[in-house]
Amino acid sequence: MTSLIEHVSPTSLTELLQAAGYRVNETEQNGIVQLLSASQGIGYAVRFGNLSAAPDQYLDFTFSCALRVQGELPAGLAELWNASRRFARLSVQGEFLVMEMDVVVAAGVSADHLRSNLELWDRLLQEFIVYLREYSQNAARMQPQVEPAEQPLEEATAS
Repeated sequence: MTSLIEHVSPTSLTELLQAAGYRVNETEQNGIVQLLSASQGIGYAVRFGNLSAAPDQYLDFTFSCALRVQGELPAGLAELWNASRRFARLSVQGEFLVMEMDVVVAAGVSADHLRSNLELWDRLLQEFIVYLREYSQNAARMQPQVEPAEQPLEEATAS
């Protein structure tokens, strides 16, 4: 019988990510530990959520990718993603566009379940970049085209 994972730690998730071929750096900011990694050149963080009864053991965590926005974001970008996708949510937080996906282990999950969540996150990151590229290309196509100035009527009749 497979034993179930009922909590995770920075060490156990580091091992999971490394076993899947990802580089991982553990950082601490204001006493809060997070893991930093990347997929397809896109950096993301793993932030821990609710503590279990044991110290340094967590019942859930969040994959989070924040991209700095240069310029104005088109209206509805995050809402369209959220209405058309499952599992990960998109939000605008100040000058960042943030995609997040929660993973809960509290009731007990298999190691395969954790790996499948990592694979899902990787896939969503890829879709996120394609979505942003296509959204910006479609938005550029929807911009009104500037027509070249017409010849003044006097010139047109004089020729």
